Amino acid sequence: MFRAVSPSHTFLGLPLLQLLLLLVQAVGRGLGRASPAGGPLEDVVIERYHIPRICPREVQMGDFVRYHYNGTFEDGKKFDSSYDRSTLVAIVVGVGRLITGMDRGLMGMCVNERRRLIVPPHLGYGSIGVAGLIPPDATLYFDVVLLDVWNKADTVQVSTLLHPAHCPRTVQDSDFVRYHYNGTLLDGTAFDTSYSRGGTYDTYVGSGWLIKGMDQGLLGMCPGERRKIIIPPFLAYGEKGYGTVIPPQASLVFHVLLIDVHNPKDTVQLETLELPPGCVRRAVAGDFMRYHYNGSLMDGTLFDSSYSRNHTYNTYVGQGYIIPGMDQGLQGACMGERRRITIPPHLAYGENGTDKIPGSAVLIFDVHVIDFHNPGDPVEIKILSPPPETCNETAKPGDFVRYHYNCSLLDGTKLFSSHDYGDPQEATLGANKVIEGLDKGLQGMCVGERRQLVVPPHLAHGESGARGVPGSAVLLFAVELVSREEGLPTGYLFVWHEDPPANLFEGLDLNKDGEVPLEEFSTFIKAQVSEGKGRLMPGQDPEKTIADMFQNQDRNQDGKITVEELKLKSDEDQERVHEEL
Repeated sequence: MFRAVSPSHTFLGLPLLQLLLLLVQAVGRGLGRASPAGGPLEDVVIERYHIPRICPREVQMGDFVRYHYNGTFEDGKKFDSSYDRSTLVAIVVGVGRLITGMDRGLMGMCVNERRRLIVPPHLGYGSIGVAGLIPPDATLYFDVVLLDVWNKADTVQVSTLLHPAHCPRTVQDSDFVRYHYNGTLLDGTAFDTSYSRGGTYDTYVGSGWLIKGMDQGLLGMCPGERRKIIIPPFLAYGEKGYGTVIPPQASLVFHVLLIDVHNPKDTVQLETLELPPGCVRRAVAGDFMRYHYNGSLMDGTLFDSSYSRNHTYNTYVGQGYIIPGMDQGLQGACMGERRRITIPPHLAYGENGTDKIPGSAVLIFDVHVIDFHNPGDPVEIKILSPPPETCNETAKPGDFVRYHYNCSLLDGTKLFSSHDYGDPQEATLGANKVIEGLDKGLQGMCVGERRQLVVPPHLAHGESGARGVPGSAVLLFAVELVSREEGLPTGYLFVWHEDPPANLFEGLDLNKDGEVPLEEFSTFIKAQVSEGKGRLMPGQDPEKTIADMFQNQDRNQDGKITVEELKLKSDEDQERVHEEL
């Protein structure tokens, strides 16, 4: 039904069609007027003085056409004009409703083509004429511009102008769509556009809310697709037209850009973009998650991104803190996973939208899960390598340990490492010297053992984080226990391996003058340690520890200890118990 004009046939540099038109026009000029030497015209003379560059369709017998015209006599006097009535002629061609000359003159015309027709009397109003308007045997001249052509056998014509590379779904009956459009008549006259209103046209498809031709033309469209849809009038506004903008019996042309599509029955759609190996745990309702995201509309328009703020979005999952579709879409994700979550509007921001999100918009989130945890999570411990030798004693609270560690986030971001400083980290377990989760993870280790620790934020730096550590971050440690020294009971700075000397003061009073200054006290304690009779608290400068011990015994703070002042801590503790009793 649609025939394209081929530019391939040329003669002497001119298209064959134009050459034939020139010949017809020459004949027309020779026969257009009666002359003494010549006879009357036998047929209509057609001068095509404006031919559109593109002609997808030509008028054929039985087509319905709409056109404007001026009718004049040979002397130029006007006898009729559709322009004067501001109404186009709308009629079927070739079925006897027009004078024969006009029927013939319209054949093969293109929309927006302009023709000059010379109609001899026998193809016009003949020897009778029209009383008071057209005299008998009058040759008629018509200037015609064709504005529309269609046929009852026509269907909706769809041309895809742009097809997106990715098409997650196509429009079906009962879907809700949002689209932009420019609406024109077949001659290019614009009658409406959604762009001028600053918003998409939003409606259901196949539910009687649209003209039938648009219902048909939208079917099968992808979000982001551009189409040209040509609708015959009987599938548009028919004989009545629409107000003053769409005439009766007008074919309509829509250039449509589909923004998005969904169905009220749609659920959240998930697409895994990247799944890290070794996923041993998936997010469930009640977990606290940190994730990055890019949020866009279905046509690719970005409306929000956590990356632009250089900060993860942190929230509980499945607790109603985020839109229902995201609550659903995050559950089942692995740490480090990248997934695309497509959320229909009834599970997002609904018909009202927000200041950045249009009403009834489908939302697409590309999510990267950084980490998640549950407030009840313990430290996860995985042994990477056992100790090289048999281990009979393991690290416990109070022990002084030296260990190497690497600390990172679960996405691999390196935070800290003891290797950067060359020496192992030192700590007394159970003394609140390191974060609780690391302290727990080091307990039970053997010297030479290597472990991986996953520490939830409530056992690390909490919601506030620390320097270089984001708030609510799960931490990953790789630790190796380098050495362990057994700790002392709480409150003790020195313990005896055996029973202390029967007369401790005499042992301390090296010069036997009845008092013990710091120098004598220090010499005595160091000797006990050297001889293996006792040990100082590990992990602290021995001089400071001894000085603290001396200060505890020098009760009147006069710089020396007397026999009356000297007491073992075990004796002090026993006295305190009796006092309490």
